Amino acid sequence: MANPNKQKGTAWESSIRDYLNRFLGLVDERGAFLDPFHAGNVRRAAQEGARDVGDIHCVPFVLEAKNTATTAVPTWIRQAEVEAVHAGFPFGVVAQKVRGSGTAVGRVHVSVRTWTRMRLALGMPTDEFAALYGWSVSLRGLDSGRWYLTTTLRDFAHLVDDYRRNVPVAGVAHAVR
Repeated sequence: MANPNKQKGTAWESSIRDYLNRFLGLVDERGAFLDPFHAGNVRRAAQEGARDVGDIHCVPFVLEAKNTATTAVPTWIRQAEVEAVHAGFPFGVVAQKVRGSGTAVGRVHVSVRTWTRMRLALGMPTDEFAALYGWSVSLRGLDSGRWYLTTTLRDFAHLVDDYRRNVPVAGVAHAVR
């Protein structure tokens, strides 16, 4: 892999995958899957070209990983949502690396629509959902299509765990723990 930007992106994707698998209790102390065939394992997706299916599959989420110096969050979110549809997943989110910080403090961005759908699936009031998972709001002008919410990868991992425990997800009865 000669392209240094590609190497940075691949390293960030792998870091997210490994962090989520450890957090969700899907791997042993060496990082090997407890059950390699478990549908809940977090995996890096194969590149699909024009019908890209996102970078990381973490049922029921497709994560689009970004490790760039410049940001274009609303555009990235639209990309993640399209890729989630291509992959057959209900939610597309963006995981952005924070320079000089560990994986857990990476930023996860979602559209207002996705945030609302997740909240409703968990049956939580707005204030409780926002506080429990540390969401902050970014409002970009009057165009609501550019508004989004952000949390840390650590808080997102808690959300994934709670979602899997409380909402029926096809093929994922619960974490392996």
